[in-house]
Amino acid sequence: MDDPVCAQKGPYDVPVEEGKTYFWCTCGRSGDQPFCDGSHKGTGFQPLKFKAGASGTVALCGCKRSGKKPFCDGSHEDL
Repeated sequence: MDDPVCAQKGPYDVPVEEGKTYFWCTCGRSGDQPFCDGSHKGTGFQPLKFKAGASGTVALCGCKRSGKKPFCDGSHEDL
């Protein structure tokens, strides 16, 4: 499998709603970052489905290399 594209060297701070399901882009090719828009088709990547545990703002990984996907863990600092 290819490495994902680094969509942004830093997190996306996005509001989420408790109980709502989101699809985080794993390939880095989506035009709707940090969420999936189907641009992964044909790449071997699949979006990561997650449900927000609470309403508020979360830091979603922009570099696509976090060890805590979909959340930022600072991995972008090594790029």
